[in-house]
Amino acid sequence: MLIEPHVLAGSWRRWWSYDAPRVGPAWLQLVWTAVFAAVVAVGFTILGFVMFAGGEGAWRNLPGWAEWYGRNLVVALVVAYTIHGLFSLLALGLGEVRLRRLTGWRRTLFFAGVPIAGLAIGWPLGAWLVVGNFGWFTQLGANAMAGSLLLALLVTAVFQVIWTIRSREIAARMLATEAQLKLLQAQIEPHFLFNTLANVLSLVDTDAARAKSMLEAFIDYLRSSLLQQRRDATSVGAELALARAYLLLLQARMDDRLRFEISATPEALERMIPPLLLQPLVENAIRHGLEPKIDGGTVRISASVQNRRLHLHIRDDGMGLDAPKRPGPRGAGVALDNIRARLAARYGADARLLLERQEPGTCATLDLPAP
Repeated sequence: MLIEPHVLAGSWRRWWSYDAPRVGPAWLQLVWTAVFAAVVAVGFTILGFVMFAGGEGAWRNLPGWAEWYGRNLVVALVVAYTIHGLFSLLALGLGEVRLRRLTGWRRTLFFAGVPIAGLAIGWPLGAWLVVGNFGWFTQLGANAMAGSLLLALLVTAVFQVIWTIRSREIAARMLATEAQLKLLQAQIEPHFLFNTLANVLSLVDTDAARAKSMLEAFIDYLRSSLLQQRRDATSVGAELALARAYLLLLQARMDDRLRFEISATPEALERMIPPLLLQPLVENAIRHGLEPKIDGGTVRISASVQNRRLHLHIRDDGMGLDAPKRPGPRGAGVALDNIRARLAARYGADARLLLERQEPGTCATLDLPAP
């Protein structure tokens, strides 16, 4: 299996912080833990030689270096994987959402306490694997035991500070990305609103009933849209309701040239996703696929969960991907990039947007994790 650089980068960020999205296969997290243990073992091997090696040529004793590095590596691996296991068990029991919500002293206590607990369990176990018994522990003097404990606590504290800084950097980067994307969404949305109001105004004198129907659909759409924009996450059911309001609004404008179907499994309706993911795809399907066709066409939206993955499909039987691009307001061409950037900010490489040709028309697919 080929692991691309962006997957490695996302997986590395995830290893440092639960605030980052899951990226890449689960076993990659175990690899990062092994790399971390290998680096720590180098540090303790150098420290051990500085403190205990005798003779001027001790540093040239390569077999001695290898022996002590091997011992330190065993201990470091046991400690690292003990900490890794404790974090995994607690995340499974408490839930990652609850862990992300920890703030202040509770967050500090949790993310400092787990490594200390892992150190207390893993250090004696790792040393037993190296020595073969626990006799060494009873032979340690009070000073040696206290010094070892203080050194271990110091190392834990240093790495805890590093972890905290990295977690804050990742969280700040994700918030900045989401804020930038929401600003972009706010810049694009007014074009649609002004065009809709202009259409309603043009129908008032010529077709009052149709204007009224369009205005009612517009009010329903605005109500749903404003609620969605205030949330960091929403259900698939709410997104589909917004898509329905949007399609009803456009149907009032296009009349019988626009038809639509919406279907979803009960399991899919309850899944949580970032808000306003579907509307740009539906808008693209109509603007570039159906509006250029004289007889219009049909938009079909479906949602389902398969193998712990959420699949959202937006299909149209319009002009297709090879149709000439239509001129439009500034910002209309960035909808797909906007969606991809939002998916990357929320899920890393664990989500994707696919555009595929179909006969006739186009199929846009959102493939998201559904734990």
